[in-house]
Amino acid sequence: MATIEEQIKALEEEIFNTQKNKATEHHLGKLKAKIAKLRAQQELQKIKGGGQGRRYYIKKSGDATVALVGFPSVGKSSLLNYLTGSKSEVAAYQFTTLEVIPGVMEYKGAKIQILDMPGIIKGAARGKGRGREVITAARAADIILLLGDVFNYRLDILERELYEAGIRLDKQPPNIHITQEQKGGIMVRSTVQLTRMTELEIAEIIRAYGIVNASVTIREDIDTDSLVDFLAGNRVYIPSVVAINKFDLKYGGVEQKIGHDIGREYLPASVATRQGLEELKDLIYTRLGFIRVYLKPKGGKADMEEPLVILDGSTVRTVCEHLHRDFVELFRYALVWGKSAKFPGQSVGLDHSLTDGDVLSIITKRR
Repeated sequence: MATIEEQIKALEEEIFNTQKNKATEHHLGKLKAKIAKLRAQQELQKIKGGGQGRRYYIKKSGDATVALVGFPSVGKSSLLNYLTGSKSEVAAYQFTTLEVIPGVMEYKGAKIQILDMPGIIKGAARGKGRGREVITAARAADIILLLGDVFNYRLDILERELYEAGIRLDKQPPNIHITQEQKGGIMVRSTVQLTRMTELEIAEIIRAYGIVNASVTIREDIDTDSLVDFLAGNRVYIPSVVAINKFDLKYGGVEQKIGHDIGREYLPASVATRQGLEELKDLIYTRLGFIRVYLKPKGGKADMEEPLVILDGSTVRTVCEHLHRDFVELFRYALVWGKSAKFPGQSVGLDHSLTDGDVLSIITKRR
């Protein structure tokens, strides 16, 4: 019987040899679903078997985490040193960074953890080089900073490695809901007009993943890749920014070439001359989407001078965890003034979502 790796290889070869067009799209989707299911089984076997090689774990700290992803020798360590004051080893040869090195950038009241990681090379998603280490750290980040330089700016290679590792840049999770049933087959209901897949094709791919009875609700016009991503269940959706280093060494026509090859906005930078580095700090801060919450002690006035800076989408629980680990345990209720409150001084619980400019008073139990 073929091993899981052999089954995956055979399916990948079939995908490679299948002509890509509208008629074969749902067949390719079924093949991708089978691969996703096999890879999930493969990961489960590794976990049960204890895995092979070193494991890498970075303790997250600060208000958000940025993964610094790039090719070897594009200046990641030098950039980290400037942004955070960390001492990551710098040298003019490849693979200087052999570990994931964290540093903290303080900007506009936020403490942003930045991870300097070994350079990605082709095959990183499957563990080549320091690939597994880089991918593990990148998956846990709140934002990914893709870094190239004027000599090495083919970021599509980096993006492909991240994609193969289940990282979806600048995308949102597909709006799909599946409830497995005891009988009845696959029942698909869509709340929007489907133009890229039929309900029959959706049901076929779901069955290919091993689900035979389910109620499926589709709330957006999905394609096969987004459906397979949902079924795989291990994709992460992370925003990104792009910077191109060593612009002090730019040569004729390189800006046009970079713009053409990258196909998206990027920030020209130079760690050597400090070009663009302050703009990069602001870009990271803005892309992370921070909000300001002003704390008000019980019976006192709100501190409107020094707000607490947290990520957009944070809750009262987030603030409690940020202030002290005992705040969640001792929490009674909170009072909120601002856009997130239905009325000034509304009493809310830990799961209340906050918005920029809110004033928050946390009431705790006495010990």
